[in-house]
Amino acid sequence: MSAAGHRISAAAFATLATGTGTGGAAAVAELCAAQASKHRLLARFLVDETRRIGHRDAALVAAAYETLSELEERFPEQVDRCLRYPVTGAWLLRTCRALPGGSPGELAALALAAAVRAGAPCRLRVPASDGTLMLPTLGLVTLPGGLPEVTEVAVEPASGGAELRAGRHKIEISPVRDGPGWQVLHQVPGTPGLSLTIDDLDPCRWPGDDVDGRLTDERRERWFACARGAWEVLTGRHPAVAAELGAAVSVLTPVLAGERDQHSASARDAFGAIALSDPLDGIGMAVTLAHELQHAKLNALSEVVELVRPDDGRRYYAPWRPDPRPLFGLLHGAYAHAAVAGFWRVHAADAGIGPRAQVEFARWREASYQVCATLLGSGGLTPAGEELVGELRGLLGRWRAEPVTPAAAARAGLLSERHRRQTRLR
Repeated sequence: MSAAGHRISAAAFATLATGTGTGGAAAVAELCAAQASKHRLLARFLVDETRRIGHRDAALVAAAYETLSELEERFPEQVDRCLRYPVTGAWLLRTCRALPGGSPGELAALALAAAVRAGAPCRLRVPASDGTLMLPTLGLVTLPGGLPEVTEVAVEPASGGAELRAGRHKIEISPVRDGPGWQVLHQVPGTPGLSLTIDDLDPCRWPGDDVDGRLTDERRERWFACARGAWEVLTGRHPAVAAELGAAVSVLTPVLAGERDQHSASARDAFGAIALSDPLDGIGMAVTLAHELQHAKLNALSEVVELVRPDDGRRYYAPWRPDPRPLFGLLHGAYAHAAVAGFWRVHAADAGIGPRAQVEFARWREASYQVCATLLGSGGLTPAGEELVGELRGLLGRWRAEPVTPAAAARAGLLSERHRRQTRLR
């Protein structure tokens, strides 16, 4: 397997600088390519480093990598899908960091998943000490008891999926339904142009302690309905955001809401995954996806372009957080909330939600504009960071000139002042 360089073109950077989904699908594709390159480099590092240190899984890692390389020659799209999977990136990075410990031999599971997707037979030895085998992008196998700590697993193409063999046992791998010893990762139906997996199984699916468990059938159907509603909103009213989302995001990870009605997040190590608690409706999920897409883009961009100088310990007021933030966190918030303002701007004249949209637009355009001024005056941005924030502030400045109703402006100001006062008291 080969890896391209981690690069972003000047044109893509200029498009991403405004950060609001205005025609950036091609730029996002460059970010995705850089992330895919990183995953390939991490996989190659596992091979070289486990061999160098004499890790007990070195032979398993080398065999898995060789199998992936052979599969890629015949089935490049299927291998690429497995390598680009957000959880693959998170697992690779975590495993590389854990060396000389950890279980890098689990790379074999990725090769088996690629073989299942390709409809190709495959046989590899995999670690099986915990009794499960996660096939990234596909689902979770529960292995029969009594197997060796490292056991040989084979997959063979079968009608409608594949058959997995471990010892004398056979397990049917279906892409659409659970079965004995098998739990499938469900795909969101009815979102043409957007391929979304709900990952509620993979042990590496989310780094936080707020990860939720397996969705019930009823909750899953609710997620499906909200996702379809969100996609209808985005494709109908925010086509540029929809195009970026379709290029970048492939996984939704359920997390707990905690004390809040709603919770969402993105993780730097899992580009392409968005974590969120149970959605309430389509438009709410749409704005959540637009918001978290910005965090994913900025995380990926910051891995190829340095935007912020090393943290000097200073912390800054953030109009969207209860706690002071470091400069990079403040940049993230401004970038994401500019997109939130842009989302509600489109709906400012809509029947029913227009008044709410005007308040949200007025509040977040002003908050992001003021934070951009803080960022530019901090002295903590690199030249590239100054360019990005300058472009973003210019856009927000133009939006500030757009009228909203006096009631919306007053309400937005009241909410902003209440947040500042509560933060000061806290």
